[in-house]
Amino acid sequence: MVEELNKKKPEIDALIESYFPRKQTLESMKFWCGEPRYEYDLEAITKSVNEVIWNFLDRGGKRWRPAMFLMVLEAIGGKEKAEELKEFALVSEIVHNGTLLVDDIEDSSEMRRGKPCTHKIYGMDTTINTGNAMYFLPLLAFKKNREKIDCNRLVDAYEAYAQEMINVSMGQAMDITWHKGIGDPTEKQYLQMCAFKTGCLARMSAKLAAILAGGTPKQVEACGRYAETVGVAFQIQDDLLDITSPEFAKKRRLGEDIHEGKRTLVVIHAFKNSPKANRLRKILDSHPEDEETISEAIQIMREAGSIKYAEKFAQELVKDGWNQVNAVLPESEAKKKLESFSKYLIERKN
Repeated sequence: MVEELNKKKPEIDALIESYFPRKQTLESMKFWCGEPRYEYDLEAITKSVNEVIWNFLDRGGKRWRPAMFLMVLEAIGGKEKAEELKEFALVSEIVHNGTLLVDDIEDSSEMRRGKPCTHKIYGMDTTINTGNAMYFLPLLAFKKNREKIDCNRLVDAYEAYAQEMINVSMGQAMDITWHKGIGDPTEKQYLQMCAFKTGCLARMSAKLAAILAGGTPKQVEACGRYAETVGVAFQIQDDLLDITSPEFAKKRRLGEDIHEGKRTLVVIHAFKNSPKANRLRKILDSHPEDEETISEAIQIMREAGSIKYAEKFAQELVKDGWNQVNAVLPESEAKKKLESFSKYLIERKN
């Protein structure tokens, strides 16, 4: 599956660049905003939007959301439909990266993908504006390809997009409140936050693919639920790697979530099961910088069995998600890739 994702990544990046050029031209600006009434400052927009987007995208990222979109599209609509509508693959990926730009400001983060966060380079004003633009620029794919899609399905696709954009903000609202130390979430509340934050953009990707491919309501719902489940499992795996993987930590630092005071599934389990729960809560609320204190928090969670608990939980989630979608998709090579993809996301080490 790593090979499959690596193979798709250049194609996805080329697709993104066809919509979001590295340097703004009059033609690309007309595509974005129409004819100017007066005059566009192309250099200003290049420096404060295009350059910011590509500085971030060039750092990497797995591009698994657009890859999943293409797999679902092919699994329901076949290869011809997948080729015809592949441009929609960029929608969830651009939105996702826009949320990361804004999240890093809201979380007071220092590093992202091995480099200083975007707001540390371009400033908060430019980063917020670019991140917000990335929530809406993907709609250009709908504008460009609307003649290819039945009107009712186009409306369904717009509705799915709008609903997930609402959901992602609600997920972030819960996460921000908790890592300020205002209340401790229950396990179900944490999972709902993940479903809204990480799960909803995966769900957006899969639902758009199923809708545009001509899927039945049952297929659309099952694909969305599958992707949401995979997204939640992906987040749990990220939470685990943050405290267990030195390789993953190279992108930020080991225990970055502890520094941010985040209430993860591992933390929630430890709060309920560790005799040192109060000490762990105190560490998280202090937003520690030093490695010794961060290591102490990790050890508390390890001793409580919280790491193993979260690992098993993520595995069960993926099994449940796959069972739901397996029943509604016809057998195909794309379906086999989807199953392999599910396993990869929770077995990865970075």
